[in-house]
Amino acid sequence: MFAGGMALGASVVHAQDNAAAPAASMQRVEVTGSRIPSLNTEGSSPITTLSAKDIKIDGVRNTEDLLNNLPQVFASQGAAISNGASGTATVDLRGMGSQRTLVLVNGKRLPSGSVLSVAADLNQIPSELIRRVDVLTGGAGAVYGSGAVSGVVNFILKDNYEGVELEANISGANHKQHNDEIQGVVNKKGFPLPGNHTFDAKKYDFSLLAGSNFADNKGNATFFVSHRHADALLQSQRDFSACSLGASDPGFACSGSGTSIARVGTFTPDANGNPRKYVSATDAYNFGPLNFFQRPSDEYNVNSMLHYDINENARLYSEFNFHNYTTDAQIAPGGIFYGQQATIGYDNPLLNDAWRAALGLKAPGDTTTVSVGKRNVEGGPRSTNITDSSFREVLGVKGMIGDWSYDVFGQFARVNHSDRATGYFSTRLIANALDVVADPTTGKAVCRSVVNGSDPACVPYNLFKQGGVTQAALDYLNATGSNGGFTQQSVFGLNFGTDLTRFGLKLPTAESGAGVSFGYEQRMEKLSFQPDYENQTGDLSGAGGASPAVTGAYNVKEAFGEFKLPLLDNMPFSKHMDLSGSYRRSNYSTDAKTNTFGLGLDWQPIDQVRVRGSAQRAVRAPNIYELYTPQAVVLAGPNDDPCGGESPKATQAQCANTGLPASLYGKVAENSTNQYNGRTGGNPNVKPETANTYTIGIVIDPIKNLTITLDAFKLKIKDAIQAVNAQSVFTQCLQTGNALYCNMIHRDSLGSLWLLPTGYVEAGTTNIGSQGTSGLDVGASYRTRLPQSYGNLDFTLNGTYLKSYTVENLPGTGSYDCAGLYGPTCGISAPAMPKWRHKLRTTWSSPYNLDLSLTWRYIDRVKNDMLDSNTQLAGELDTQRDAYLASRSYFDLNGVYRFSRKLALSFGVNNLLDKDPPIASSSSVTGTYGNGNTFPQVYDAYGRFIYANVTYRF
Repeated sequence: MFAGGMALGASVVHAQDNAAAPAASMQRVEVTGSRIPSLNTEGSSPITTLSAKDIKIDGVRNTEDLLNNLPQVFASQGAAISNGASGTATVDLRGMGSQRTLVLVNGKRLPSGSVLSVAADLNQIPSELIRRVDVLTGGAGAVYGSGAVSGVVNFILKDNYEGVELEANISGANHKQHNDEIQGVVNKKGFPLPGNHTFDAKKYDFSLLAGSNFADNKGNATFFVSHRHADALLQSQRDFSACSLGASDPGFACSGSGTSIARVGTFTPDANGNPRKYVSATDAYNFGPLNFFQRPSDEYNVNSMLHYDINENARLYSEFNFHNYTTDAQIAPGGIFYGQQATIGYDNPLLNDAWRAALGLKAPGDTTTVSVGKRNVEGGPRSTNITDSSFREVLGVKGMIGDWSYDVFGQFARVNHSDRATGYFSTRLIANALDVVADPTTGKAVCRSVVNGSDPACVPYNLFKQGGVTQAALDYLNATGSNGGFTQQSVFGLNFGTDLTRFGLKLPTAESGAGVSFGYEQRMEKLSFQPDYENQTGDLSGAGGASPAVTGAYNVKEAFGEFKLPLLDNMPFSKHMDLSGSYRRSNYSTDAKTNTFGLGLDWQPIDQVRVRGSAQRAVRAPNIYELYTPQAVVLAGPNDDPCGGESPKATQAQCANTGLPASLYGKVAENSTNQYNGRTGGNPNVKPETANTYTIGIVIDPIKNLTITLDAFKLKIKDAIQAVNAQSVFTQCLQTGNALYCNMIHRDSLGSLWLLPTGYVEAGTTNIGSQGTSGLDVGASYRTRLPQSYGNLDFTLNGTYLKSYTVENLPGTGSYDCAGLYGPTCGISAPAMPKWRHKLRTTWSSPYNLDLSLTWRYIDRVKNDMLDSNTQLAGELDTQRDAYLASRSYFDLNGVYRFSRKLALSFGVNNLLDKDPPIASSSSVTGTYGNGNTFPQVYDAYGRFIYANVTYRF
């Protein structure tokens, strides 16, 4: 048993690379290769394994989509996110956050994925190169180190290939617009509706895999290269996202943003250039259609793997991968967001008498300060072009020294990041462009800064007339921003292991002795995020706030060890029993010292029954962002302020709790986009978090070829490193007046939490009280041979029941349970937390070179957290249509036809019935993962998905 995760004394069976590889039988192995998802039935912790064949059957080419189909995995960053996209793809086991899932390739960790998201980027792992994926959800911190709090995902790549394999794939969506209710809502508003789409959201990829043995079969070199392209899909291309939905009980209505046509105070210009009242029901801006449902992207991967047997005791090995990923994240146009304060004088030559009267300007010299805003529809949408380039090299030697196995390696990885944002206005120039006076010489409208010489380039921006914006004004205000930086990781490790049986170190009740391993690892992590001036100062209007520079590094030195001790063999009521244990001591350069350990028991009382259980202590040290990010006010506040608008939903007393003066009650501008400020940032005083993970399960083989597994799990994180939940803070203050929460709310001089940067809720990083989850994983695998040589049928079930998902924001303040919920508070942790999810697959392996598979993916319904009785969650829904997101059943059909040993065709349809995702209004579909009135990282949002794959080997 190696510390890297291999099983001591067990032969690992791998799926063969050729298309006709037979299914491996259940053996005493870490995982088994199979056509269908297999169950690891031995060992103290449950492992789910996906083979290369299963990847083909799933039909998805993005690695994050492959994992999202597993019920143990919650949605995270991916290609369906546009507003808030990091450009990475991440995995989140148990919904504890992607930073708590450790991602490995061939047993060695991936680096931080980007300066925008420190979780490992799955885009670096091409699905075509995967031999299998092991998903360990029982906790493995002592084996793998920090980050393995909720589990480990280990990608085993094809690294010993012989021959040449060419692969080409095409896929896309086939969707009929059939949401009659939303179509009626959109038609009523007068917005355009999309027609049916035969084939959109297209993706193409091509790959080459080649390998050969050399030096009389002492070595092997394997090489892989691929290119993948994805087309854009806009929200305007689906009827259910053709407008941003708002409240209109008992149904929906098209809503939108208050930053729309020109607004000056409560007025907007009519067709004649005179002021009229702004009416949100008709004047709000429909920001949704220009957002991407699927980001366009181009991706290149180059991988090479080599090993050479120096002698029978030493194998030199190397792994190298290069990855380049470019994508565009597009959202609706920016502009001057309503809430910008402007001082307007009587002498402004852009005003006519009607405007002066409406603004209360009666005589020369009079001025007034009002909120203004206008969408930059003339300039087009905001877009951020993101590029990440990474490379990773592993070089090591492993083998045997006497009876001891060893592995010594070094690893270096770096991810270079750059992005460029366009379509924004400069906040610092807006004030100049709005401060307009008459030119002393010509009498024409000019900027005051031109007259006084402080900014001779300024061009007035006309809010008082439809069509009054000139190209010169756009050129003056337009601003771009760019960020650069890198993450870097270097690792040195060594481990040794042996079986002590031959030394006589075994119990008299067991047939074999203990297995031991121990080792040392040293790791350095470095991050540098360097935004330009516009980003650092928050100068890009509508970019969500300032992005401060972050630079930091730390290193950790770790010693670890494991044992596996057989206790009983072939005894009454004990066919086999063994005890395993692991321990890791970590010393961080940040002065943190941690201890991680685990114990496991594996007991087989009879041939047909196996009982397994484990108890783990995992530790996660804070990452560089959590330690060193400067404080900044950004769009990270609560999702609602019921004290806004002319008729607030909250009482005056409740709003007073949140710092709103009585004089401003009913006078705070309403935020139609539900985006409020939070002050976020790192905390150098954050301590490592600790987690206790418990699993207990049973594996039953009641009849031949049938295996059933039940594994209960419980995970509790103490002193969790997390940003404070701004929504929970605000709700608690509003309802209870608790000073602990109310002191974290800071309203600006206008009474808002969004108009000025002085209005925000504290949402910085700290050690919150706790976070935990519990539930039951259910698995089943059955194979039967059909009569008259008609082949085999395989059935596989993988399901998870979520019993609880608890969060305590601050120690001693009580917790809330998000299991079965979604909404503004629970959505901070995960977009939706159904109590039951499953994936059930039936595969017919026919004697006609054809395999057919039918998969049923099920997601249970979830309730809006504001309907929960817990006072930290309870609130007032804008529409009862948001009360639930209905359950979804998706049926996928796949076929694989082998023309010969060289040529195979895989084809299929996912979401066969073209089911729409469940829909909710924009006030409930919140957070990074909310997009297009749904959660496209959770539900199938594109419609029926068709794909075809051709593989040729020679």
